[in-house]
Amino acid sequence: MRIALSQLTTGPDPGKNLVLIEEWTRRAADAGARVVVFPEASMACFGTPLAPLAEPLDGPWADGVRRIARATGTVVVAGMFTPAPGDRVANTLLATGPGVEASYDKIHLYDAFGYRESDTVAAGSAPTLIDVDGVRLGLATCYDVRFPELFRAHADAGAAATLLAASWGAGPGKREQWELLVRARALDATVWLAAVGQADPGTGTGTGTGTGSAPTGIGHSLVVGPDGTVRHALGAEPELLPADLDIDEVAAVRRRTSVLANRRPEVWR
Repeated sequence: MRIALSQLTTGPDPGKNLVLIEEWTRRAADAGARVVVFPEASMACFGTPLAPLAEPLDGPWADGVRRIARATGTVVVAGMFTPAPGDRVANTLLATGPGVEASYDKIHLYDAFGYRESDTVAAGSAPTLIDVDGVRLGLATCYDVRFPELFRAHADAGAAATLLAASWGAGPGKREQWELLVRARALDATVWLAAVGQADPGTGTGTGTGTGSAPTGIGHSLVVGPDGTVRHALGAEPELLPADLDIDEVAAVRRRTSVLANRRPEVWR
């Protein structure tokens, strides 16, 4: 399966960001991608007031993504914000395209490193998986990568890969943590891990305007095999990364590295 990671930088205007999604999706489709994955907060960058711009999954922004997916014949996965009770929003991944219509609300909220996502965002409560051409894919968002249980749940549900969308916060050691965590989640769930983050807005080629402690992205998207090895990686700048996932490799790795089969959950109950 060929996927494409769209490491771009979004700004505060959902309409302008939708134009970027159309441009990058067409580039990915021209490169032969079946699935195009955009970062968390593709609808609008963090540091933007979220509640006023949140839209339901049947609203105009999501419908715009659906139109793009239909026009290009791809499955598009993109981060947006949907309304939630109590003047908060849900940090939502929309997955849409031929034969696919699903959404995932981020389960683990980023209350760390001086930022409190839970002040404005309501947590999701269930994993989401999609099927594309007979291949099952799990969905995850940013801070989820610190919690291996979600990725093992994807594997237990038959996923061969997890698509991880992020807007990773900058800071000392954060890039090293990002790479380590992505590799670890691929290895301990024995799945392909396709992790796309917002590009670093400081590269001078993006439009992001997040302020204060809001995470705006560091780039360094990567594709990791089910054995934990990095197969493809980007730098900090906006860039498109097409990548082929060998789905048969998942079964081969699981035969050699039986970490899923060797678990003893009864010990920890």
